[in-house]
Amino acid sequence: MSYSTGHINLNSNAPISRHDDIDPQIAISASQRQDFRSNFKIMLAAVIFGAVIMGLKFYGYWITGSSAILSDALESIINVVASGFGLGSVIVSARPADENHPYGHGKIEFFSAGFEGSLILVAAVGIFVEGLQQIIHPIDLPNLGEGLFFLITAGAGNLALGIALLRVGKRTGSIVLEADGKHLLTDVFTSVIVLIGLLLVYLTGWFRLDGIIACAAGINIVFWGTGLVRKAFGSLMHATDPKLLDEISHLLTANKKETWIDIHRLRAWCSGKRVNVDFHLVVPTSLSVQEAHSEVKELEAIFTRHFSGMSDVLVHLDPCAKAECPYCEHESCKHRQGTLIHHQIWDRQALTRDINDGR
Repeated sequence: MSYSTGHINLNSNAPISRHDDIDPQIAISASQRQDFRSNFKIMLAAVIFGAVIMGLKFYGYWITGSSAILSDALESIINVVASGFGLGSVIVSARPADENHPYGHGKIEFFSAGFEGSLILVAAVGIFVEGLQQIIHPIDLPNLGEGLFFLITAGAGNLALGIALLRVGKRTGSIVLEADGKHLLTDVFTSVIVLIGLLLVYLTGWFRLDGIIACAAGINIVFWGTGLVRKAFGSLMHATDPKLLDEISHLLTANKKETWIDIHRLRAWCSGKRVNVDFHLVVPTSLSVQEAHSEVKELEAIFTRHFSGMSDVLVHLDPCAKAECPYCEHESCKHRQGTLIHHQIWDRQALTRDINDGR
């Protein structure tokens, strides 16, 4: 026996009920629209300001010929392209579920994050090539002081934009914004390395150091790009998210009822901001179908309120067996075949276990 999500009251201050004056779909839509507007505006700003910052860096390279500044400018190309792709994914992921995409379009955000990470790795190759050329055949760097000024200005712009993207991304739960924000902050880190190195070049006149700095920046870029790709592919493959499972375990523990004898085979994954959850719930055999259905609706309401309407819950109901008696807290059970010995702890390990008992 299993049930899927229905229309549940979203007002966290009101008792759980299927009869309420507030339409939950209105609340959900209003929240989604607000998040979409925030995500769209900040990603559009990322594209526009990213292009301006890229122009500043390339101008700094044009007047100096520095391989290190070029490495920073090449990464800025990736910033702009990735932000443009991210803007598109924000628009697509906001579309509701349809016949062809019953789970919605949120997973495109993982493709966007993986694409951005891949572009970072491609940029690293160009950086290494340019840096090695400067190490082997060093050239003078004219107008280095002016180039450093443009580099500082561009770095400050990326810092402000990266922080803004991270803040909005965490508030709206958008992996695209968080990925783009982290990418910009790695760009800032790269700019700082380049800036320090070029200051040493300016003071010492050792121009091979310019190429060494570029290669060091490339190594940093490879590190962050690889991390983004791994996270994106892990999400696409529904890799276990311990943090999400712990959050759900705490939620179930906080709302536990005596008629919820046991939970096992808990699984959870995200499609964009939407959380998909399924698990087996053991209930007393004495419950009628209608009573069991009410228990499922109450669980759905708890998840709906906790995740602000962005959750889909599938519950498989199992009738209790003699093996559950030692930790069954349903005192009025007429079919008990043993006494209560201990209270079961609903942590991640307990709720995700797989029971092969013929259920």
